[in-house]
Amino acid sequence: MESNRQSTIENRQLKIRLRVNGESKQWTIAPGDLLLDVLRREAYWGVKRGCETGECGACTVLANGKPINSCLMFAAQADGCEILTIEGVAQGDALDPVQEAFLEHGAVQCGFCTPGMILNTKALLARRPNPTEEEVRDMLAGNYCRCTGYHKVVEAVLAAAANVERPNVPVAPPFRARPERSEGAARAGLKPGATAANGRGGARRKKSARRAGAKSR
Repeated sequence: MESNRQSTIENRQLKIRLRVNGESKQWTIAPGDLLLDVLRREAYWGVKRGCETGECGACTVLANGKPINSCLMFAAQADGCEILTIEGVAQGDALDPVQEAFLEHGAVQCGFCTPGMILNTKALLARRPNPTEEEVRDMLAGNYCRCTGYHKVVEAVLAAAANVERPNVPVAPPFRARPERSEGAARAGLKPGATAANGRGGARRKKSARRAGAKSR
């Protein structure tokens, strides 16, 4: 009986409505689809597939202004959310000041982890317009980068803070770390606060990235 119920849930199709980079979207998803997979399926290639366990931060997007690992969020939980990916940061051909700072300070290496860093930076500056270096390094603890010692990235974030008055982050209700079920999540049978991997990121990633940042000083 339980296996039949599970099979029914897996085969069910849901419709979710959300806004991505300021545009209204309606997508058909399966209950178990991850936000990372759905975004990439819809051609938001700037959302990178990295560790898929919430460790590396390459898949970072902003959900209602809050950075989240899209590999740990079910797409159904994004129903009604405002999502910002790296594709929506620039205004036409004009780069965002954070993007400009990353280029000017040589903070872009291979570029794979850069989208996540830029989105985390925008969220930080929206919350803390004048962050300290320690706060910047703490924020960057959520992004693994194998190309750099983080020194240039820290410089870029601090430079952006000096030039950015009001970062271009969508204004929307706060995104809760353990949200009430959205309509889409309820239809998918997801419990409140459910994630795809039970939050396996966190402490190990922060400790490791802080250590890498300290070495670069």
